[in-house]
Amino acid sequence: MLSASYFAHIGFFNPYLPLWLKELGFSLLAISVLTSVQSASRLFAPYLWGSLSDRTGERVRLLRYGATAALLLSLGLWFDLGGVGLFVVLLLTFTHTSGMMPMSEAALAHLVSHGGAFDAKRYGRIRLWGSLGFLVTVVAAGFWFEHFGLVHFPAWTLATLAAVTISVWLLPDFREPGHAVEAQPSVWPVLRQPAVRWLFAAVFFHVLAHIFIYIFFSLYLDSLGYSKMVIGLLWALSVVIEIGWFFTQGRWLPRLSLSAWLVLAAALMTLRMGLTAGLPLVWPLLLLAQALHAITFAAHHTVCIALVSHHFPGRLRGRGQALYSVLGYGLSGVIGGIAGGVVSSAWGLASVFWLSAACALLAMVCALRLWRLNRPVASA
Repeated sequence: MLSASYFAHIGFFNPYLPLWLKELGFSLLAISVLTSVQSASRLFAPYLWGSLSDRTGERVRLLRYGATAALLLSLGLWFDLGGVGLFVVLLLTFTHTSGMMPMSEAALAHLVSHGGAFDAKRYGRIRLWGSLGFLVTVVAAGFWFEHFGLVHFPAWTLATLAAVTISVWLLPDFREPGHAVEAQPSVWPVLRQPAVRWLFAAVFFHVLAHIFIYIFFSLYLDSLGYSKMVIGLLWALSVVIEIGWFFTQGRWLPRLSLSAWLVLAAALMTLRMGLTAGLPLVWPLLLLAQALHAITFAAHHTVCIALVSHHFPGRLRGRGQALYSVLGYGLSGVIGGIAGGVVSSAWGLASVFWLSAACALLAMVCALRLWRLNRPVASA
């Protein structure tokens, strides 16, 4: 339920936040900065929450606090606060929500382990509920905003965060054994391993390529004349494909090594962004580009969770998942949001997706290096 409600919130918030900000009168550069606040919070919040949860074992209580605080903070979106005030509200809200998924993934990685190994089939069957939540709200919100306008964006935020809050308060009050600060193993020996460094480099560039979709895809389609309903349906297509992947990934993942999947995902991401940038009005090719989401996001995400769980086991689990969020979605999000705003303001929104294709190529180079180093790591 937590995964479904959390991604239901993300499913409406991320695609339509840029459009709401545009309707409020913000420039492309201002929109890119404000949408990057979520990524900025991921630079510090996930690791702090992950470290605290590793030390105390109170993952459920921390999730309850974060969701409740975010719900109350979201009330600020109802007021005309200006750019600075909106920045502060978003930063405080995201600070409390950005640690929720790393803590949940840490607990989930433990639950879906089978005989000490990551079980991709079990993980996919649980994770697909998040995709279903995303699918429902991205379509419903697209329909709603098309007919009633984006003025109701704050109400949607409040409602979906209320669902997240209810879901975490319904979780069993489970407490893992806590670990004293001095007893916690250090993450630095793991980070010094070449395979781990290349993994995070590949993650950084791959997610950076994806960040441009999260921030600019809706704006791009809107500028090309697509309706909000069609924009929602194009987002939904990628999520339907994603759900199909999560449901069946236990059948496909063993056919390649984990590192080889990263290489394939980066290569297809390069193709996807090339089609999006160069031929956005050719419907069959735009649909194909969205369908590639099954590999460029879903398969990539599962493989990353598996590799992070492999390199950060046991008492390192919470901090390992937090580092994945910080280095992958935090740093790349801030850089991608600001760089995308500058590039789009100078050369148009299509240029952002050419830049995304270049980032995907860099991710493929890093993944190839990891594949050479990581051949002994078994597939999921």
